[in-house]
Amino acid sequence: MPTPFQPDDLFLYKTITELDCVPAIELAACEVQTISREQDSTSTTIWLVPLDGSPPRQFTSGSADDMPRWSPDGSQLAFLSSRGSGRQIHLIPRDGGEAKQLSHLASGAMSIEWAPDGQRLLACCTLSIDPETHGDRGKKGNTNRPADAPKPVWRLPYKLDGIGYILDSEIHLFTVDAHTGDHVQMTDGPYEVRSAHWSPDSRRIAYTRTREGRFAHRSDVWLMDADGRNQRQVSHEVASVQYPKWSPDGRFIVFTGSAEEGDSQMRLWLYEVAADRVRPLGDESIEVVSGKTVYWSQDSSKVVLVLARKGRHEVVSVSVPEGQLSRLVTGDRQIARVACSGQRLVFVTEDVRTPNEVCCTDWQGRNEIRLTDFNPWWRERILPEVEVRRFDVPDGEGGREQVDGWLLRPPGAKGPMPLLVDAHGGPASYTLLQYNSHVYWPVLVSRGWAVLALNPVGSSSYGRDFSARLRGHWGKRDLPQHLAAVDALQREGLADTRLAITGKSYGGYLTAWAIGNSRLFRAAVVSAPVADLESHAAISDSGFYSDAYSMYGELKIQRDKMRELSPMGYIERARAATLILQGEQDQRCPVSQSEELFTALLSGTDTLVEMVIYPGGSHHFFESGKPSHRLDMVARLVGWMERWINVEVAGAQKEGPDSSKK
Repeated sequence: MPTPFQPDDLFLYKTITELDCVPAIELAACEVQTISREQDSTSTTIWLVPLDGSPPRQFTSGSADDMPRWSPDGSQLAFLSSRGSGRQIHLIPRDGGEAKQLSHLASGAMSIEWAPDGQRLLACCTLSIDPETHGDRGKKGNTNRPADAPKPVWRLPYKLDGIGYILDSEIHLFTVDAHTGDHVQMTDGPYEVRSAHWSPDSRRIAYTRTREGRFAHRSDVWLMDADGRNQRQVSHEVASVQYPKWSPDGRFIVFTGSAEEGDSQMRLWLYEVAADRVRPLGDESIEVVSGKTVYWSQDSSKVVLVLARKGRHEVVSVSVPEGQLSRLVTGDRQIARVACSGQRLVFVTEDVRTPNEVCCTDWQGRNEIRLTDFNPWWRERILPEVEVRRFDVPDGEGGREQVDGWLLRPPGAKGPMPLLVDAHGGPASYTLLQYNSHVYWPVLVSRGWAVLALNPVGSSSYGRDFSARLRGHWGKRDLPQHLAAVDALQREGLADTRLAITGKSYGGYLTAWAIGNSRLFRAAVVSAPVADLESHAAISDSGFYSDAYSMYGELKIQRDKMRELSPMGYIERARAATLILQGEQDQRCPVSQSEELFTALLSGTDTLVEMVIYPGGSHHFFESGKPSHRLDMVARLVGWMERWINVEVAGAQKEGPDSSKK
């Protein structure tokens, strides 16, 4: 008999976090993450998954084995592990046996990439530097500074979410001999190497690196010979680039990137090696989910990638150099990773009713089969009914339009029920369907709630124009669309007046904006919000350029706009019972944003408000933080909703769905 979902089901969930294939063999290697309640931590092991449907098998036994990478001939697997000193490269034969440590890099490795000839690997490594030298290679510095040494700051960014202060280190590229483990440093300078890829003849390397100087948030594609000589920049007009991939015939390099800094929507770009020219590949509506999972066909005629389209993910191919798109794997789901063998497309898929598993098709996207069953416990739970709805809403420009929303309800539910409105982050993003992002969804649905997750104006994956129309209009154009969708569900008898709202990051912004501009919501949970745009632009690790992009102008000329669109300007009107959840080490939406909101609510209103700060938590504390903290967050969110949803808000009134209260 199926049972309801519970908050601590998160301890049962296994997540596939990496996937790798090579044309030489029909065998996938994947990294599987599990959670230990006793140790309050996560661990990763590597599994081998036959593509003919035979049972998978666990391949490594360490607790921190990750980033599996097949050698070009498929005879052995390289992976990173912390079994010895630091996170080093290990090798293990395909047929099994003991893993052998290959590298002895001083600081360990962050990523690895085989050379096509199988003789070397590329590794990105973090090196300690003296920040007092300000990146000047002519100054002798002290790299053995104590942890509590002063931290000079002379450029942006000087910190990153999940890392903290970064000016005491650089990331550089090394080659590692696949037989001896000997390593050679290939790059050096006041910049960071983000990714790298070998040419098909193993004689050159394409890599991405940040720029030098006061503003180092932009990145470019560079080339060099395999011995480190002749380093030169080949992309100039693209503001942010990711993951260059060389075509098998050596004629092209494809990479992802955005033309404007602050734009999070990545498209395809093509570098023509002989012509020394970069140009866009395909239409700008081709929004790439991750440049990491872009692969070439063996004949160099096309690339395969995961495309974001109308809130779903699709595996598609794009012809080179024409840029014509063909859809291969579609559906009401999202795909986290894709890899390519000689005969099959292999991918990790997930939706609200289905946990993440490895599946495969042929290269035309036909004959899909599921290859793994890492989460059998899922079948023992009561699954929500899920419907993709279209809502007629105001477009913010005097007209009407339709937007998508995911509606979750208990199976066989009849009549109106309490409704949770879940606002996604970004705002140039869309509702994520991954269980780890919304552990509370099935829990609340199991307890008689409906959940609405809308993709309103400003969401990505619906075309550039749809996303761009929210720039400079945060809150003012998307909140009315949420309210119109709620009104439609109430008129249909699917939701009653017991309304709650939640969201994280930009979703936290919209939740804070909603409670200050509407009296419809009885309960709210605000996570890692942007509360004050003006201060956020100054203290966020990326706010100085991403907020400027969202407001159509630099901070110095858009201060009035930022003040107008900040939830802090309206928060004294809030009446909904509000819980604020915040990671203490969040550098994307720093803790001071939540503190501003909490202080204003507690000192300036009679609103019920609590704030919980999670030590060590980054911006992604909700979906990948310390397991006990994640459980606490889910339990608090569900408990807060259930506690306050039946208490009417003082002064609540029926508001029109086409405008938020000012």
